[in-house]
Amino acid sequence: MIVVDTLLADRQKEGRPVGVGLVGAGFMGRGLINQVVNSTPGMQLVAVYNRTAEKAHTAVSEVGATPKAAESAADVDRLAAGGAVAITDDIDVLTGSDRVDVVVDATGSVTFGAELALACFAAGKHLVLLNAEVDATLGPLLVTKADAAGVVYTGADGDQPGVQMNLIRFVRQLGLTVRVAGNIKGLQDPYRNPTTQEGFAKRWGQDPWMVTSFADGSKVSVEQALVANAAGLTVPKRGLYQLEHAGHVDELTGVYDVEELRALGGVVDYVVGSKPGPGVYVMAEHDDPKQRHYLELYKLGTGPLYSFYTPYHLCHFEVPNTVARAALLGDATIRPQGAPQVDVVTLAKTDLAAGTELDRPGGYHYYGEAERADTTHRDRLLPLGLAEGARLLRDVRKDEVIGYADVELPAGRLVDRLRAEQDEMFFGSPAAG
Repeated sequence: MIVVDTLLADRQKEGRPVGVGLVGAGFMGRGLINQVVNSTPGMQLVAVYNRTAEKAHTAVSEVGATPKAAESAADVDRLAAGGAVAITDDIDVLTGSDRVDVVVDATGSVTFGAELALACFAAGKHLVLLNAEVDATLGPLLVTKADAAGVVYTGADGDQPGVQMNLIRFVRQLGLTVRVAGNIKGLQDPYRNPTTQEGFAKRWGQDPWMVTSFADGSKVSVEQALVANAAGLTVPKRGLYQLEHAGHVDELTGVYDVEELRALGGVVDYVVGSKPGPGVYVMAEHDDPKQRHYLELYKLGTGPLYSFYTPYHLCHFEVPNTVARAALLGDATIRPQGAPQVDVVTLAKTDLAAGTELDRPGGYHYYGEAERADTTHRDRLLPLGLAEGARLLRDVRKDEVIGYADVELPAGRLVDRLRAEQDEMFFGSPAAG
């Protein structure tokens, strides 16, 4: 979206920067703070929320900005006018500020993310998600609430789902039909845990649990569910094809079964070991022989599948593009379109005993795999985003899928009420009932 640089330059000249409220000062949040403060003219970091305010103070100070505590929305407005960044541990202080146009959720928490989304909609704030987990669990419902509030609900440029959706939109605009939207991974092992990933996490200053969610396949399953729900695609089977291919993704044009892809209407997938990693790819076909002639001339091969790819995804570097698209164009990078197509279900990472209270994603107890949403609902399978804190009612074997009937959910959670509302909206009944 190159146009946003011009629009932001105009806002900079006019002295009307787009105001950003960031929620979460972890690894991704710190990168975004630096990007907005030092590399995005026309955009202002207005406020940062973090449960531990000192962590937000440190993150803002490290990039050369001035953090100051705020106890009210009026404080945020006053500090922003003076060029400081407001720091708060009260989400209402951030969402209540008139200077905040767009809120970025960089928490990764489903339970908190649901509360934050409703707070943003109530306050009339656009919401940009660096929280794929809440989107995969509740996105089809939350987007309807955002639409009703007249605000933009969107995933982010730079995250692989957003990069895939940009590529899908490009390919469809060319007149091709998308058959596969894929993610390139370097590793896939569902039994990784925070202990096995501790060294890698320490090297890069990341959370071992987050790193584990990448390694055990949970994160890519979540990401591909978002793409399916935004692009109207499905899964070929639970867990996707999970191809292993050491060559270039262009070579996958001869690997996929085109007739099967056509029958399914297009799928999401991921491949392990291909180049260029960690990029994304789209396999598409064209039904016009004249255009196929041109595609061959332009070195895309003879079909029927043609390969398109983006060789990188730059995470926090690209998030301001989505902030600008939402605030200045009313455009979402990636958002669910109607009824959910794909969910992420919960499978045991090891043998688990009755009474076990499930830990959070990227932990020791379970991993996630993509599954058709109607199957998830029909078979009353437990969505990955609701698993944390659930108590097992029976012994569960390694690799066994966990259902609602197998667990007791924590009492009184907003996420469970919203999930029931989503199920009722799209399937006519709550799966947890």
